[in-house]
Amino acid sequence: MCQLPDPMASAEHSLPTRERRPSMGAPIVDIVGSVGPAGISRPKHKRTFTGFGAGEIKSVEASIPEPQRAAWTKYEFPGFKDKDDFEREVVRHVETTLARSIYNCDETAAYSAASLTFRDRLVKDWNKTQQRQTFTDSKRIYYLSLEFLMGRAFDNAMLNLGAKDVAKGMAPLIILECVGLNRTNQSLEGLTELGFRIEDLIGQEHDAALGNGGLGRLAACFLDSMASLNYPAWGYGLRYRYGIFKQEIIDGYQVEVPDYWLDFNPWEFPRYDVTVDIQFYGHVSKSQDENGKTVAKWEGGETVIAVAYDVPTPGYDTPSTNNLRLWSSKAASGEFDFQKFNNGDYESSVADQQRAETISAVLYPNDNLDRGKELRLKQQYFWVAASLYDIVRRFRKSKRKWSEFSDQVAIQLNDTHPTLAIVELQRILVDIEGLEWDLAWGIVTSTFGYTNHTVLPEALEKWPVGLIQHLLPRHLQIIYDINLFFLQSVEKQFPDDRDMLRRVSIIEESQPKMIRMAYLAVVGSHKVNGVAELHSDLIQTTIFRDFVTIFGQDKFTNVTNGITPRRWLHQANPRLSELIASKVGGHQFLKDLTLLNQLEHFVDDREFRKEWAEIKYANKVRLAKYIKSTLNINVNPAALFDVQVKRIHEYKRQQLNIFGVIHRYLTLKTMSPEEKKKEQPRVSIFGGKAAPGYWMAKQIIHLINNVGSVVNKDIDIGDLLKVIFLEDYNVSKAEMIIPASDLSEHISTAGTEASGTSNMKFVLNGGLIIGTCDGANIEITREIGQENIFLFGTLSEDVEDLRHAHAYGEHFIDSNLEKVFEAIQGGMFGEPNDFSAMISAVRNHGDYYLVSDDFQSYIDTHKMIDAEYQNQEEWISKCIRSVARMGFFSSDRCINEYAEGIWNIEPLVV
Repeated sequence: MCQLPDPMASAEHSLPTRERRPSMGAPIVDIVGSVGPAGISRPKHKRTFTGFGAGEIKSVEASIPEPQRAAWTKYEFPGFKDKDDFEREVVRHVETTLARSIYNCDETAAYSAASLTFRDRLVKDWNKTQQRQTFTDSKRIYYLSLEFLMGRAFDNAMLNLGAKDVAKGMAPLIILECVGLNRTNQSLEGLTELGFRIEDLIGQEHDAALGNGGLGRLAACFLDSMASLNYPAWGYGLRYRYGIFKQEIIDGYQVEVPDYWLDFNPWEFPRYDVTVDIQFYGHVSKSQDENGKTVAKWEGGETVIAVAYDVPTPGYDTPSTNNLRLWSSKAASGEFDFQKFNNGDYESSVADQQRAETISAVLYPNDNLDRGKELRLKQQYFWVAASLYDIVRRFRKSKRKWSEFSDQVAIQLNDTHPTLAIVELQRILVDIEGLEWDLAWGIVTSTFGYTNHTVLPEALEKWPVGLIQHLLPRHLQIIYDINLFFLQSVEKQFPDDRDMLRRVSIIEESQPKMIRMAYLAVVGSHKVNGVAELHSDLIQTTIFRDFVTIFGQDKFTNVTNGITPRRWLHQANPRLSELIASKVGGHQFLKDLTLLNQLEHFVDDREFRKEWAEIKYANKVRLAKYIKSTLNINVNPAALFDVQVKRIHEYKRQQLNIFGVIHRYLTLKTMSPEEKKKEQPRVSIFGGKAAPGYWMAKQIIHLINNVGSVVNKDIDIGDLLKVIFLEDYNVSKAEMIIPASDLSEHISTAGTEASGTSNMKFVLNGGLIIGTCDGANIEITREIGQENIFLFGTLSEDVEDLRHAHAYGEHFIDSNLEKVFEAIQGGMFGEPNDFSAMISAVRNHGDYYLVSDDFQSYIDTHKMIDAEYQNQEEWISKCIRSVARMGFFSSDRCINEYAEGIWNIEPLVV
């Protein structure tokens, strides 16, 4: 094995500052300045070159004997280059990898063989990327997220590899003819000649069940952008065997069943040689070394093995292919105890393995029980400990000093779930590497960045001190020490404000005592960012207000979320993508989304509007066919498709939506036939999962389905109103639903949604929004213009006053909302008592999410939407203008802002 030379630094250099290009025609505040809250600047970074120079790389190559290099070069796999190569590789995989033949190759086998053929090509770029990053020894970003909602990999790999070949001037390899593009495609022709249709093969793949909501989808978009922009990056997560769950709707209720998504997954590589021993429980002993220094040692307890699985994440229009490393758990004692089995204790013989496997079995195990809480904490530590071990191991290979750690490593915490990584790195540096506390803490705080995603109190994680003491005794000691030193510094800074010590303490003096993970993340990170301007303002003026006083505003910043246009436009809506490309000079807008602003020139082009409308209608027909095939409900594609698909939660207010649907139904029932003819037909489409332990969210799903079962069978209403709940909402379903949307609902109580990214996806696909002044809706409004969005409801600055009035003053329920409640309680939509708690939450328990306050405004806004939708020419013009002004909301822009303002890393072209 070749020995790598010690990396050396060379001449200092810097990259030009990145600029965001403003959209045309929309009112924009602070175009060239910071996108953070007022008064907060983003420092421009300057990096010195690190790693191997060209001569050093040549010396590494020279250390390999010439005959070996010649043989490897001669026989290295080139990947397919044309249709014949592609067919040859598919047939080879069918016959040799899958042990099938022409006589028994079904669609599943064909999907597997085609996936492996594309994977073979992908792996070449993946290997080159990792080698390049290792040789240059450049600074890497490690993105820690408990969720990565990746969607299907096959379609994405085809798109990215095809785009790369197009960029090199070759014939395009991947064009999705299955959704209406009429261009010749060699690999698809190859599949056709082999007897298969590409759309049938794509449908064979399970969505990767590594996430649930916006947190995981944001992480997936970020991985795409980091690779597409050539940033050296790794993602770290857990390999959930059964996902969060597969949702089934039975008798109107959500039922959770395992999601067996890993059944033949060709996109992962088991790394059985990359394992980490993870310790739990035990005790801590302290002793003094020969220098009189106190040394802590964590001993005893239980050990579980973390096994790595690697998933290549390709960039678009670049060979850069980064890595997503997922950890799976297995018992340290082995899978099987033969002695117990021989003694007839069959269950106990596999008990250790089953107990270990539960750690990576399910995303977000139900934490309503104490055992569930322990499993969640165990899960989080298992993941971050394995990831930190891997990161530190990679750094050690560079032979650098520990003081250079943060010059080579940036770690981003995606929400509070990975916060224990701060404590774990401190433990590694102090207990294992023997660094002094202050030096170690300086390294830790200069390494981590923390992204906050919520201001909801229940979403800010807290762990009981007793649980951490039981599971991670050494980590509790370190947390207490971190808190002690932090509070001592606060006391020196603010000697007259004794109460501040209580307010900012990482340890909450409650019963029982709790560890406030968000506070630990703030104290242990050098940068804290929100994900939308309103959200970043709120965290600085509410939950982290005291920390802003302590650390100053420079520690806090804003990076508004974005989405990858490759998946959410080019892949999800290829016909619209091609239409746009025909007007803006090609597909470069997929790498620079601000180029969409050229579409404004075509708003008044009648032929362009006609093509736009035809594409929208075709997408609606496709969704209507899916609804018919899965639910046996006929919906009219000419109706207004009104969509709310996202995680089910009271703050997202699906209950407000379904109350509005009931009001519409009751109104239609009172109309004469002539009046009904004037009404705009609607299809209200819902989708999303409720957490297994979240009873109220499950009741919302139940009500939606019960309303649908009544409305959809009412012949007096007919096509004027349909109510659809699409079960098991995931990325693949989103790629079908979003392009078909006319209107999407983003109606969270003002001040509760950190950002949201589904709003961006809907607008980018030519749909309009009804929403509150919350999250990214505000910035979308600023970019696309108030005339192209339908806003309603309470403003965030009024929310607390209204909640106080509900609790201590008169609480008025609108008469229209009362009629809705009466219909529910009268049994129109099933057993009245089923939904009494939902109604009582509004009537009698303070209406925390302000449903009653916003209901009439919501209804009035929908009436306005009905009227505007009937003027289709103007509606389509609004849609085109909105898409043209969405350039700011690319995840590429986000990643560039993180790289410059937080991570201090530079692109590395492969």
